[in-house]
Amino acid sequence: MVMIWEDVTVERPESFGEHNNNKKLMLNGITGFAEPARIMAVMGPSGCGKTTFLDSFTGKLAANVVVTGNILINGKKKSFYSKEVSYVAQEELFLGTLTVKETLTYSANIRLPSKMTKEEINKVVENTIMEMGLEDCADTRIGNWHCRGISNGEKKRLSIGLEILTQPYVLLLDEPTTGLDSASAFYVVQSLCHIAHSGKIVICSIHQPSSEIFSLFDDLLLLSSGETVYFGEAKMALKFFADAGFPCPTRRNPSDHFLMCINLDFELITEALQRTQLNLIPTNSTIGMRTSEIRRILIQSYKSSKLMINARKRIEQLKPNEEQEIKPYIGSSTTWRKQLCTLTERSFLNMTRDIGYYWLRIVFYILVGITIGTLFFHIGTGNNSILARGKCVSFIYGFMICLSCGGLPFFIEELKVFYGERSKGHYGEAAFVVSNIISSFPFLVLTSLSSGIIIYFMVQFHPGLSNCAFFCINLFCCLSVVECCIMIVASVVPNVLMGIGTGTGVIVFMMMPSQIFRSLPDIPKFFWRYPMSYLSFAAWAVQGQYKNDMLGVEFDPLLPGDAKVSGEQVLSLVFGVPLDHNKWWDLTALATLLLVHRLVLYLVLRFVKRAQSPKLWFYAKKSLHFAGRCFFSKKPSISSRKQAQHPLSSQEGLMSPNLAI
Repeated sequence: MVMIWEDVTVERPESFGEHNNNKKLMLNGITGFAEPARIMAVMGPSGCGKTTFLDSFTGKLAANVVVTGNILINGKKKSFYSKEVSYVAQEELFLGTLTVKETLTYSANIRLPSKMTKEEINKVVENTIMEMGLEDCADTRIGNWHCRGISNGEKKRLSIGLEILTQPYVLLLDEPTTGLDSASAFYVVQSLCHIAHSGKIVICSIHQPSSEIFSLFDDLLLLSSGETVYFGEAKMALKFFADAGFPCPTRRNPSDHFLMCINLDFELITEALQRTQLNLIPTNSTIGMRTSEIRRILIQSYKSSKLMINARKRIEQLKPNEEQEIKPYIGSSTTWRKQLCTLTERSFLNMTRDIGYYWLRIVFYILVGITIGTLFFHIGTGNNSILARGKCVSFIYGFMICLSCGGLPFFIEELKVFYGERSKGHYGEAAFVVSNIISSFPFLVLTSLSSGIIIYFMVQFHPGLSNCAFFCINLFCCLSVVECCIMIVASVVPNVLMGIGTGTGVIVFMMMPSQIFRSLPDIPKFFWRYPMSYLSFAAWAVQGQYKNDMLGVEFDPLLPGDAKVSGEQVLSLVFGVPLDHNKWWDLTALATLLLVHRLVLYLVLRFVKRAQSPKLWFYAKKSLHFAGRCFFSKKPSISSRKQAQHPLSSQEGLMSPNLAI
């Protein structure tokens, strides 16, 4: 197995506009190769193109980014979602309520072939746990907002373990040591070395590794502003820099020296300080070369070096005569039914263990039910109870519906895991939506029954088993529709705060064309009555409960001696509820809305990507560009520029030139 990338160039538009053709070059003609049993480090300053380089292999770049060049695996053109390549992002997301072993087991059941037995899958999981050194924390929960879990180093190793379950040929990692201490970072890279030496290709971007970690890498790709500064064996990089005239001092970490030679950010900061008369550089510093000049010399040295020529020759040797394209691999090796069962079990376990997902809200629903039952206790059939019953129904559905917003933060966390797993082709939207329906069903039933029965018997609505059953089923359908609305909002908005605000606004908006605020005949016909009252789940739920409670009930007359007032008269004259269909049709309409909302959720997950608004990025970038022009508009003189220079390093046992930061 050999991986080759040849003249890979990545461009993206500078700004958004119909007539703007300016493009930013993120990668410029990157060429190289990776062989098995070797681990490669991709290094460079922040913003040099490390993540873009890895993303170009996996198809994670934005839709407006143009990638040119050849990416070959064993001489075959690689397509996105190929089974041969696994990618570990910089921040992997997990369900914090699951243990390390459970996380690996569920992922294995989703992705490994269905023909594998349970014992074989468990053996693969156990081997992965041992390989990544996770034995001590195998039965420890990953951790979330109410449960302290495993460390960051263990999370990094778990994310790597998830990707090696299927034994990919190529393992790509985006800064796997970020946020780790030196010991944890060394252990993670050492684990990657073991994976590479087992015959795999391992390529990882890394930001300023220690000298011990740097010595573990076999190959090095050094990038600066999207261009190759060095590509070859890691141990030969010191000789390359020395031959170019920039040797590394004896007491300096080689990776630090490489980055200081090509990092242009220091140069900009130095010039900015001097222009604002905040020069903090010692006056006795030796004048040296500008970093941009050092970078230019290094890039030219590499282009004319034997390293570049030998790399081209090696690529030609590794490439076969005919290039074939690897067939796209989308999805998992297991069956859809097994995926559904696994996802349902995992989601149900997460909902059961996370007290904030449903348990806390169930407690609030019960408390609200007791409160309603206390306020409208034994409502009776007096003439004053006519309006009280209407207020009670509005109170029930108004407060019950708004409480459903509490589940949005927890669904967003589950949704983030789904997006990460879907991007790797583990499963699709249908399996996720159906599994969520099944796993949430018992909790919604428990919520409806616990609060519904308390309210029904404390208020003493229309007696009868069928009436009580209708009330609980109606409440269940209404809460299910609201939950689905919240899920749709969570699938569109970028964060929890916007989700809570947007979700509350959508729910209140859907409640407006209902009897909670005004009877249907009295609301404006345009838009609110037609079509919004037919699309409002609250309108159907409240209307059905009015009929369920008042049909067949007689109320005391308004004046003594008059005939009793029937429930039918109250519905038509007081609440404006149409009696041309019975309550079961209202329930059927509510159930239909539930199915429609589930379908909308599937379509949103299928076609809408959660991304930040391009316009926001456009205006932010324009503002930064304008500020930068104002800040750096005045060019310094040659004398002042020299005054700002200071050496990159002191002379410590090695004759190296003075380099300016």
